[in-house]
Amino acid sequence: MESGVTSNNFLRTLIAEDLRSGKVPQIVTRFPPEPNGYLHIGHAKSISVNFGLAEEFGGICRLRFDDTNPEKESQEFIESIQADVAWLGYSWEGPVRFASSYFDTLYGWAEYLVEQGKAYVDDLSPDEAREYRGTLTEPGRNSPFRGRSVEENLDLLRRMRAGEFADGERVLRAKIDMSHPNMNMRDPILYRIRKAHHHQTGDAWPIYPTYDFAHGQEDAIEGVTHSICTLEFEDHRPLYEWFINNLPVESKPRQYEFGRLNTSYTITSKRKLKQLIDDGIVASWDDPRMPTVAGMRRRGYTPAAIRHFCEMVGTSRSDGVVDVAMLEHAIRDDLNQNAPRAMCVLNPLKLTLRNVPEDHPAITAAAHPSREELGQRSLPFSGELFIDAEDFREEANKKFKRLVLGKRVRLRNAYVIEAVDVEKNADGEVVGVIADLIEGSLGNDPADGIKPKGVIHWVEASSAVPATVRLYDRLFTDPAPDRGGADFMSFLNPESLKIIEGALVEPDAAAAEPESRFQFEREGYFVADRCDHSPEAPVFNQTIGLRDVWASKS
Repeated sequence: MESGVTSNNFLRTLIAEDLRSGKVPQIVTRFPPEPNGYLHIGHAKSISVNFGLAEEFGGICRLRFDDTNPEKESQEFIESIQADVAWLGYSWEGPVRFASSYFDTLYGWAEYLVEQGKAYVDDLSPDEAREYRGTLTEPGRNSPFRGRSVEENLDLLRRMRAGEFADGERVLRAKIDMSHPNMNMRDPILYRIRKAHHHQTGDAWPIYPTYDFAHGQEDAIEGVTHSICTLEFEDHRPLYEWFINNLPVESKPRQYEFGRLNTSYTITSKRKLKQLIDDGIVASWDDPRMPTVAGMRRRGYTPAAIRHFCEMVGTSRSDGVVDVAMLEHAIRDDLNQNAPRAMCVLNPLKLTLRNVPEDHPAITAAAHPSREELGQRSLPFSGELFIDAEDFREEANKKFKRLVLGKRVRLRNAYVIEAVDVEKNADGEVVGVIADLIEGSLGNDPADGIKPKGVIHWVEASSAVPATVRLYDRLFTDPAPDRGGADFMSFLNPESLKIIEGALVEPDAAAAEPESRFQFEREGYFVADRCDHSPEAPVFNQTIGLRDVWASKS
């Protein structure tokens, strides 16, 4: 847990009592993602809960892939998930585990249920099975194949295992209660025929267990004490317990549910996230506008800020929506404290200083205003600089606190200057500003006592490095883009990405390693892109602005 942070977490109380009473000698949790997409902000919460609680109470947490649906899974997703967990700062106990490693054991338990008369092979088509299942208000009906003998069921199951039948021709179902008020208990499917190549087991299996059948038994095999999952699995808990109680498992894990993390202006459906990629709305799973962990990493979010945010929102027994501004605040606060400062001019305008000597030395500035341990940086300085075009006006009212003809401003970390003239092109557009440096004003108010109206940032002309800067905004304009039957695509923000070519950045920042984070003074927080950045061709992604601009929109 982040120091100094306390939040509501009923699981923390529960685990502390289980350890105090001796109910469990050690906490064992697991994070069990399906490798069918990249992890998102909701998964980050689950990671922080499972790994964080194990870490806090001296227990262990394991990483296990529930890979029971090979048609939608891939090695790419497996590798990305491991990278995300490690980047968030967590380590799993032992090797990475897979549900597929237990396929032989799970199949043996399927035969065990058949032999006990608690499972049967069903020939109903999917449409027929839905009809027989009933509704929330009407009980289901027994399948006409439910009365098959143990011998016939065992023979059919083994022939399913041998690959004798076509996909969807038969399934193995538990024999529980077709009139049960919980739909999950109405003879759920345990195995289905699916002749699909598996990324771990190849073509060894023509049948695959369902998530519900595999999940609890995997927990039992691994000695999990607290099987922690999100609230949508609450109705699955009776089935989870039915399998544990009716199979010869060595341990009996317990399932606990917590409210999943939902943030405003965000979608987390993997299907919808994939649609954004397939339709070319975003470039990839790690596009900085995506709510994936990889996307947030590429955007410049920090692991510490994400973990801090997950702790701040708490862990409760109810679902809700957290304002994404809370996450943005956590990111902004972390970067304000830790990101070194640099200067980048997004819309360069030449500034000529008439009275600067040719051999003017570089100016030394603090890398961070309050973090001496971050050291200092060297800012080349000469009579030719670039400022942002937005920071100059020939004439302006008193509210404009930047450079105006006949007025003074301070160059960030440097001198006070006074604009005296402009250069214009044939169209009458200002292409350069001519100014005088006020002697004796480096780091101090001018000697004549006239204070500048404001402060502007700059870069030295000969040493500044051209850079590509990507400005990001929220991907959706509506706080609930996928509510009800709404078409989430209709809420796309057309201003979610703006690419600026030809921005100019100070040389030390350009030379930084990928994933180096900065506050570009007066512009916001930025990160050197982890994929595209190089010192020769810098690329910076905007992480977040200096202040919450959305607060004024809502």
